[in-house]
Formats: sequence, structure tokens, C-alpha cells
Amino acid sequence: MKKYQIILASSLIFTLLFYNESIGVNLAIFALLLTGLICYFFQDRFTERTHLILVVTSVLSCLAFAWYGDFASFLALSMSVLFLQFKTQDKKLKIVQIFPLVFLNAFTTLGRVFMFSQWLPERKIHNNFAKKLVAYFIIPAIFLIVFFTAYSFGSSHFSSLLTDYTLDIDIVEVVLIGILGFYISFSFWNYWVPEVCYEKNELLNNDFDNIAEIKNQQTFSFLDLDFERKSGEVTLVLLNFMLLVFIITYNYEQFFEVVKNPNLSADTHERVNSVIFSIIMAVGLILFYFKGGFNFDKKAANLKKLAKIWIVLNGLLIVSAFIKNSEYIAVQGLTYKRLGVYAFLVLAIIGLVFVFLKITKQKTNAYLANQMVWYFYGTVLICSFVNWGNLITNYNISVNKCAEPMFLSTLNFNDEARREYFSKNHLNGQLEEVKREEQIDEYQNKSFLSKALYYEFVNNK
Repeated sequence: MKKYQIILASSLIFTLLFYNESIGVNLAIFALLLTGLICYFFQDRFTERTHLILVVTSVLSCLAFAWYGDFASFLALSMSVLFLQFKTQDKKLKIVQIFPLVFLNAFTTLGRVFMFSQWLPERKIHNNFAKKLVAYFIIPAIFLIVFFTAYSFGSSHFSSLLTDYTLDIDIVEVVLIGILGFYISFSFWNYWVPEVCYEKNELLNNDFDNIAEIKNQQTFSFLDLDFERKSGEVTLVLLNFMLLVFIITYNYEQFFEVVKNPNLSADTHERVNSVIFSIIMAVGLILFYFKGGFNFDKKAANLKKLAKIWIVLNGLLIVSAFIKNSEYIAVQGLTYKRLGVYAFLVLAIIGLVFVFLKITKQKTNAYLANQMVWYFYGTVLICSFVNWGNLITNYNISVNKCAEPMFLSTLNFNDEARREYFSKNHLNGQLEEVKREEQIDEYQNKSFLSKALYYEFVNNK
């Protein structure tokens, strides 16, 4: 099957799935179709275990979106199918390039679609198919239309054979959905990778090339390598000392100073923000000093030791923030944001581990980006598979923290647990509860393709 045929077939299926429908099961079916087409037509390119893993995660994320239909599952579905397509079509390119390419193709497709020679077959006919099409279909159809029109003027009953029937189709919507489906299908199956992406792809390699040249590279033209090395050592000594003092004061305020509960939320947010800033600066500092020659400089042993101490101290800061967030949850209960803090801190720890490995194994800065893309993707997948709203509801009810009716009514996918809790305790989420019940009714009354399947298993109140 040729590329233009896949594009047109995908566009047609998209139109059939989304005509007169809102986003729901239809998007999951369409994504499963794309996954299946990739597996079928490009199975010869499945040479790595990564391909199989991406096929599995694509299917699972499609099922997650069909069940929940929320943003997290939509993001997981989009990333899974795009990653699978990218790794199948351009497996030599680093996965991190997919993000600018998606953005770039979102605009370039509007122009490239008119470059017919790039995606449509030649106009020359190399077989009898077109001749048969013209001879057996087009020419008879033209004569049929002409004579039907002529005969219609002579007999009203004859003309009523077709004119008495009307199609219940919104032509404008069909056209708009078809255009959208074609735009998505064209961008997916015929995306454009500029030559510069292939030329600069080696810059994203995990390992250095031309080590001899890199050893002598200077960051600043006015400083030779000895002064630059000493500057890095002085900077890291001072920063390590300052960070150590900060960790001591941070933990004193956190575990020993008496804090009133009303200030706990503000204090926690400020401290988490400090951790976020510290981690970003820590990673940035390491990437600055170890972007090239110092990875292989035998005189940079002290610089490497100071950098590793800096990483360890930032790790201790993350552990402190992790404990503080846990204390916050123990006092105030779970929320989406507090779970999000856990996710960020886990990713931060993983990032520091790879920064540490970058130094010890003499890897490029791109090594960190290449690894963290996959861990971010894994985090998105986990977020899409787990019913966090129900988890928050059950935990808060069990510990009697943050179990206010209006708050529980704002959480997603907790309807059975929330209703049971409200019924036992004669509670009411007021306006938020009304909105939730209206949302359930709305989803249950939708056609199958527009549904989020979760709501099909929620009892109608």
C-alpha cells in the first residue's frame, strides 16, 4: 500500500469515526488503527526491543484513553503513537528531535500538501487500471447523468426516483472533519524531517567524537584551561558550602521549628520551589563545566569530585523535600498537586543519577536529554493508567483529611467512592456535585464513539 493510499484511507476512517461525534472512544480506535498500520506495513523495520515496547504502550495508552478520556491519557496516547512512528521511520534520529519536528510539521503541512509530486504517484499510467476506470465507470456515469437529466424533464415520476430522497448528512461538517482528518493523516504519514536534523543528529550522541580536539576546547577565549578549571573548582567549593548551609537551615525549619498549620501550605510550596530552582541550577552547572574537555582532563579530578559532592547534596535536598511533602500529606491529605510534587522529585532524582553517570562515564550533555525523554514518557504513561482521583478520595476519607464534600466533588473518576461517602455521612458537594452528576449523565447519553467507557460502569444516580 502506497503512502498516498494510507493517507487517504486514514482520512476516510477519521471522517467516519468523528462525523457527528465528540472525542472519545473514536480517538482510541483511530490511534489503534494507526498502530496496527505501522505494525503491518513496516514490520520489517522492527529490529529493536524498543519497537515492541512502544507497540505495547501504544495499545495500552489507547485503552486508557478509551476508559478515562482525560488529558493525561490523551498525552500518553499521542506520545506513544508518535514515538512508535518516529522510531520506525527514522530510528537513527534521537527521540528528543520528535518535539521540534511535531511543532514544525504542524505548520509546514499546510504548504507541503500542495507539493503533489512528493506524495502523489506520477501522472504517467503504467497499467490498464486508469483505462478501465475511465471506460467502465467515468464515461458510462457521464452519459447516465446526461440522459437521466433529459428524461427527468419528460416525466415527473421518473425524476422522483432520485429527487424524492434526501440524505441526512451535514455536508459542511463532513468537509471540515475530512479536512482535519486529512491534515492529521498527512502530517503523521508524510512528516518532513529537514536535512539539518540528520546533519546535526551526531551532536545528540551519547558519546563524544574527536576526543583529542575536545580536550583543548576553551569555554572563554580570554581564559586558558588552567584558569577555567580553577574557576570551576572555586565555584563548586563555594556552592557546595552554601548548599550545605541551606540544607541544614532547610531541615531545621522543616523538622525542628514549630510551624502553625495555616502556614504549612505556603511554607511547603516555597521550599519545593527552592528545590526546583536548586535542581535546575545544579544540572545546568554540571552541564556547563562538563560539556566537553573536562570530561577527559586528567587535571580535573578535583573538579569532578566537587561536582559529585554537589550532586549528592542536591540529592539530600530532594530527600528532605520528599519527607516534607509526605508530612504535608499526612497533615492536609492528598491532592493532585501533592502527587505532582512526588512525580517531579522522582524525576529529579533520576536526572541527578544520570548526571552522575554522565560524569563518571564521560558522556555528552545530550546523553542526559536522551535518557530523560524516556523517563518523562514513562511518567506520563503511569499517570494515564492510574485512577488518581479515586486513590485521593479513598486515602483522604480513610485518614479524614481534606475530605470536604466540595473538594471531593472536583476530583475525577471517584464517583462510586464519593457517592458512598456522601450517602453514609449525609453530605453534599453542592454546585460541584451537581456538575459531576451532569457530566456523568452527559457521557452516558452520548453515542458509543463519543463515550469515555469509565462512565458506562457508573450507576445512574
